[in-house]
Amino acid sequence: MTRQSWLIAGALTVTILVAALGWSFFAKQRELDQVRAALANSQGEAGELSQKLTNSQARVQELQQQREAVLQTHKGLEEEMRAALESKDVAISQLQGKLTVNILDRILFDSGEAELKPDGADVLRKIAIILTQHPNLKLHVVGHTDDVPIKPAARNRFASNWELSTARATAAVRFLTEQTGVDPRRLGALGYGEFRPVADNTTAAGRAQNRRIAIVILSEEMAGADTASAATTNAPGAPAAPAAITNAPPAQPATAPPAETNNSTPAQPPKATPSP
Repeated sequence: MTRQSWLIAGALTVTILVAALGWSFFAKQRELDQVRAALANSQGEAGELSQKLTNSQARVQELQQQREAVLQTHKGLEEEMRAALESKDVAISQLQGKLTVNILDRILFDSGEAELKPDGADVLRKIAIILTQHPNLKLHVVGHTDDVPIKPAARNRFASNWELSTARATAAVRFLTEQTGVDPRRLGALGYGEFRPVADNTTAAGRAQNRRIAIVILSEEMAGADTASAATTNAPGAPAAPAAITNAPPAQPATAPPAETNNSTPAQPPKATPSP
């Protein structure tokens, strides 16, 4: 090859090398720009996640403070209730955030009736006075009976223990709203009939414990959840497994005279099978 040919070949080689280096530099620069963009995006996402974490931690702390405030409120309310109400006929308990006041029916109603007695009205007035200091709490008033059937002569008013328990709960709710001024939006009435016993129905003392009104005091959130649960699991006619309730009033002494039944009929003799 001539010297001119070598020069041309060298020039072409240099041009190709420069072009290759330029393309390589361009590709590396582009790749570097992509890495920088990805890094900036990651930093932005990390900052956003960090802010979300901070917000979540603040919310958790806020909820914890609210929970502590609710617990303190219930503790103070329980102490007030015990000081004002607790007796042989009224028992108070705190379980899973629910404060329950169990009142035996003999202080509230005559046998087989749903008309509130004066002594029962006095108890409900005391409860209403305490509740005026806690306006955000809700109440479920729940009627319970023993398993003695309604006598035939009274079935024109109460077809079964379902109706009797519901009528008694409603009577208590109406008294609280109409006579003591409790906001009706805070109240609900339920009747469980004989299907939530807390004692053995084969004894007079056990039946007396089962005939009761339970006033369950809840926060607004718990009231909504409890109502939804009751609507789906405790409808009349649905199979009802008796709940294990541990907050019933203390059993009467064995020497106590037989308590009256909820339907004005004599107490039934104990069944032959031993109680569980």
